[in-house]
Amino acid sequence: MGSSSDWDVMRHAADILTEFGVPFEAKVVSAHRMPDDMFAYAEAARPRGLVAIIAGAGGAAHLPGMLAAKTTVPVLGVPVPSRHLQGVDSLHSIVQMPKGIPVATFAIGTAGAGNAALFAVAMLAQNDARLRDALDAFRARQTEVARNMTQDLSLDPK
Repeated sequence: MGSSSDWDVMRHAADILTEFGVPFEAKVVSAHRMPDDMFAYAEAARPRGLVAIIAGAGGAAHLPGMLAAKTTVPVLGVPVPSRHLQGVDSLHSIVQMPKGIPVATFAIGTAGAGNAALFAVAMLAQNDARLRDALDAFRARQTEVARNMTQDLSLDPK
């Protein structure tokens, strides 16, 4: 993430990865305040065995795109809400990548962080039966929760 203030959003990705038993690291790597560190992180991503990078950033939100420019490891961008523009600025910064340097872009905020993690799990599950089964079970639980929502809406005969 671009700043420790992004952790309130990005912890939702960490929670999902933890739930699925997927190892991860949470780091602050600011595109603007520590560009050399950011480039070194991106360049070392594949040699260190990273399969995906979930990059959350707010405001100008250059982190996901700059990481993607320096590695071929898939970058999953999460726009972090900003104080004044509620993350629309971040969304535009991340989603408008030039042709040739893709960043998968997710929703603004906590839903985007969670979905980015679930997308990473789905990527890993292509070659991991344990993860595939866990993801199937997760989806089945979501289905049951949604089905039970109708029961919660029934009128109380009082």
